[in-house]
Amino acid sequence: MRSPATHPSPEELHPSLWRASQLAHASTRCIDTGHPTLSSQLPGGGWPSGTLIDLLPQQAGIGELRLLRPALLKVAQRRIVLLQPPHPPQALALAAMGLAPSQLVWIRSGRSADALWAAEQVLRSGSCGALLFWPGHVRAETLRRLHLAAQSADTLFFMLRPLAAAQDSSPAPLRLALRPAAGGIEIGFVKL
Repeated sequence: MRSPATHPSPEELHPSLWRASQLAHASTRCIDTGHPTLSSQLPGGGWPSGTLIDLLPQQAGIGELRLLRPALLKVAQRRIVLLQPPHPPQALALAAMGLAPSQLVWIRSGRSADALWAAEQVLRSGSCGALLFWPGHVRAETLRRLHLAAQSADTLFFMLRPLAAAQDSSPAPLRLALRPAAGGIEIGFVKL
């Protein structure tokens, strides 16, 4: 029994409470980013699978797919799902990156609710190596639901949302701001 003078640990307050140090000590499997400087800064030395990773590009098409390319190639033995990308995927450009069009699944939806449902189904199935999801505005409770769905499998799950979403709360244990820079992109840690 704990004495009244001691404070409860975060786990005693609520088992699903997230702490900033949690990712650093997680037993989550990580996929090497293929970028040694970035990998050295990430707990576990790579992209954590089975969790929500929030990528917040300043604008679409600044090199976010080139950033993810090495990790996507490592998980490409299972399908890679592109859900609601801002532009139709260019099969030749993806093939030039080493991603065979036969390994890619492109999902479009006219309704946000359908896209969110599809994301949850992909995550819960565990049948895909990666899910890249470009949602519209997403509410906090929806993010929590997708994060929980991601934890049910070892899929790499990247949500690519506008940089302005960095102001919003997110259950993602890893949030990175992406900005264009000469010869590549600048990566800022929003949450680590």
